[in-house]
Amino acid sequence: MTRVSYVDSDILIIGGGMAGCGAAWEARYWGRNLKIVLVEKANIDRSGAVAMGLSAINTYLGLRYNENTIEDYVNYVKTDLMGVIREDLVYDYARHVDSTVYLFDEWGLPIFKDENGRYVREGRWQIMIHGESYKPIVAEAAKKSASEIYNRVMVTHLLKDSQNPNRVAGAIGFNVRDGRVYVFRSKAVIVSAGGGSQIYRPRSTSEGKGRTWYPHWSSGSSYGLLIEAGAVMTMMEARFSVPRYKDGYGPVGAWQLMLKAKQTNAYGQDPFSLHKEELKKLYNGKYNYVDAFPTPTNLRVYSSLLELRQGNGPIYLHTEQVLTEKNEELGWEDFLDMTITQAILWAGQNIDPMKSPSEILPSEPYVMGSHATECGAWASGPEDIVIKEASSVDERGTSYSWGYNRMSTLDGLFVAGDACGASPHKFSSGSFTEGRIAAKSAVRYIKEHSDEKVSPDSSQVEQLTVKIFEPMERYNKNKGMITGGKVSSNMMWYDQGMARLQKLMDEYAGGWSSWYTTNEHMLLRAKELLAYLKEDFINYAVAEDYHQLLRTWELWHRILTAEAVINHMLFRKETRWPGYYVRSDFPALDDDNWRVFVNSKYDSKTGTWKLWSVPVVDLR
Repeated sequence: MTRVSYVDSDILIIGGGMAGCGAAWEARYWGRNLKIVLVEKANIDRSGAVAMGLSAINTYLGLRYNENTIEDYVNYVKTDLMGVIREDLVYDYARHVDSTVYLFDEWGLPIFKDENGRYVREGRWQIMIHGESYKPIVAEAAKKSASEIYNRVMVTHLLKDSQNPNRVAGAIGFNVRDGRVYVFRSKAVIVSAGGGSQIYRPRSTSEGKGRTWYPHWSSGSSYGLLIEAGAVMTMMEARFSVPRYKDGYGPVGAWQLMLKAKQTNAYGQDPFSLHKEELKKLYNGKYNYVDAFPTPTNLRVYSSLLELRQGNGPIYLHTEQVLTEKNEELGWEDFLDMTITQAILWAGQNIDPMKSPSEILPSEPYVMGSHATECGAWASGPEDIVIKEASSVDERGTSYSWGYNRMSTLDGLFVAGDACGASPHKFSSGSFTEGRIAAKSAVRYIKEHSDEKVSPDSSQVEQLTVKIFEPMERYNKNKGMITGGKVSSNMMWYDQGMARLQKLMDEYAGGWSSWYTTNEHMLLRAKELLAYLKEDFINYAVAEDYHQLLRTWELWHRILTAEAVINHMLFRKETRWPGYYVRSDFPALDDDNWRVFVNSKYDSKTGTWKLWSVPVVDLR
């Protein structure tokens, strides 16, 4: 018999990464007497994208010392995303992010400082840290703020209010160790469950199988939860790939920004310079993106891809030209703080970065909302930043603001970090900041709706309690039909489903094996294959134990995320981010018709999607 525990709270936070920790800390500040519950499928001390550590905080403006302006930062982000961002959301977190960094400093995070006590810059917007223990330090603040923390609990579905189908009233999930079901009932919910990796086939195989840059445990749950609940999503086509050290996936930021290492083809030539005029013809648009400084990330990636396709690879990052005895330790520490695998790979391949360059290569695509990309939910913006051109529109799927900052189109459901769309370049400090913004709004929402009674639909709870364990029930019923290993005519394990998902996304939806290229015919084929996979998941997915059950529901969230990506890519008839993907049937950027947001809504009852565009409105 399934064991069920009911947990009541004022604010429920799903996901204990940087955004979730920020939400817990801020919610306690404004809601002293509120019950704040945080749920994390791993352990909050080492969960999320920062679990392994970081060597830099990538978003810090330095407003206290007049190092930058908020307007300059917004313009930088807009240029890097080729003109399509929610400027109100970016401006909002940018004006608060420095205060978050000062909190980290106060809590004991070791930040590089010069002789004047100023933070040492990696680049214009980045500062260097000794960040191996970054996440445990931040998690400590969240643990002291939350009323209760449930580690090792996988949230599978959001719950709707019994009286208002447009209001979220909690969530349901299970403990990955003992299988206990948890029904979380809450007045407000904040989703901050991370973006998605391993939706596309990774480049790494064999002994490195499954190795990715963005953590492999990031299963797109932010998107899967929101999509199935019917929240309006935005910019899911803006999935991206990043240049990383080959095989180990070590980041290149500190090497390029701080140490000024040069990137060249095999013949010592700069890829971007070689292709700049070619890129101008297709991608300069009305706003001269190709001439911008710094060059948009996707254009730098694309120039390297063009060189590889022309047979001028490998692409090298010349560490040997910038590493000296004085900064050798810094070069190694960059990896030891965040990507130990890369240091091990160097050792295994007898690479001395002071004597020889290292190969870099674009990664497989990731679906994210916090890095140099902007997938996620369409969220209400801050009320004090009024975008006049959009203020007359009342519909939540097209309006920029409808009352509560960072609230999704569903009442009582707030988003932060990777879950919040059209708000890129947050990175770790910005995600924590956005969690704070969402939490402050959630507290206000609760206080202004204190007379409302919220209760999840009991029939939905009963149905989902059964549904969660269907893969295990199916396995126990049919395990006698297994002919050997995992060979069975009526069962599909999560790893088999993952292989199918990654193969179809890679080959048809712009993965690395197709040179990040797709078209309408390939995307339609991807939709067809994905429909078969969804059908097989519903009828044949099995799990032998609770760990496999966790992986199975992660697969479901990835499938929903992939479906959103395919539909969005199909809807946008242009190529706006050529280094991330190219529509070969619409190979150029089109500012006249497609400088817009692509929004969508999924109907879980019918399995159908509705997509539409929303104009990009610039702050004046």
